Amino acid sequence: MRIFFVVNAHSANGETGRCWPEIHAQGMRSLGEMNCAFTERPMDAVRLTRWALRGGYDCIVAVGGDGTLSEVVNGFFDEGGPLAPEARLAILPRGTGCDFRRTFGWTLKLDEAFERIRLRKTILVDVGFLECMGGDGKPHSRYFMNECSFGVSGEIAKRANDTTKVFGGKASFMLAALRAMARYSDKEVEVCMDGETPKCWPITSLTVANGAYFGGGMKVAPEANIMDGLLNITVWSNYGLSDFIWKNRSIYSGAHTRLSRTRQYTCKTLTARSRQEVLIDCDGEQPGKLPCSIRVVPQAIRLCV
Repeated sequence: MRIFFVVNAHSANGETGRCWPEIHAQGMRSLGEMNCAFTERPMDAVRLTRWALRGGYDCIVAVGGDGTLSEVVNGFFDEGGPLAPEARLAILPRGTGCDFRRTFGWTLKLDEAFERIRLRKTILVDVGFLECMGGDGKPHSRYFMNECSFGVSGEIAKRANDTTKVFGGKASFMLAALRAMARYSDKEVEVCMDGETPKCWPITSLTVANGAYFGGGMKVAPEANIMDGLLNITVWSNYGLSDFIWKNRSIYSGAHTRLSRTRQYTCKTLTARSRQEVLIDCDGEQPGKLPCSIRVVPQAIRLCV
């Protein structure tokens, strides 16, 4: 197995870069030869992943947080579809949030991550595909591994990416969320799932989930299954800052799904549009705004588990 590490040295608030000699040494002891490259700019992990797959590497390791993972996932595809269907994706979680790994109950311990790579056990997992209006006003598309959402979550993603993450993913998200929700009011959004009759809802946030967690440990979609060929939809309506403060525990435990202003669905496709500006969050990044179209791509990637 030829393994290539795509490393975001800035992940974990720069700790990955500072600790890379120790991480590399531990990987050499576990796996033998390690080939790697460091990202230099946003979306650079896409380029590096495609280069490695076209060069014959059959296991790509995303070293960083959910944003790095999302970029690596996009590198597994080009306009013609999957670049190397038999290639494996592995994760060395090093971000401030690292929500995707929570779906599997993985810790941040390096030895556990290297062991998953060494054992070569894989499962086929779904990914999502988003098409939306980019921030530059042009059509934008991308794959996502964990979640895509819109509403206040898009506002939070925009603020969180402009905020220091020195105190960790959960604290950074909380700070961004408090600031965004203090000024946010619900947007009227028309949503259509699987081609059925559209529904018009006041949206605080609508999450299209592949994994169960996002936002630094929020269990937004407790029933999400990354291998079932479905997307789990969680709709929050009329949530305000006081709800976020007083119901915070239920949001992180998943109990929020029993609250009256939370609705849940499953679907394979979803479209959404609004007359208002509604920002999108996709795996922790802020790629654009509505209108959007989202669909599941079943069994799209072989994930090392």
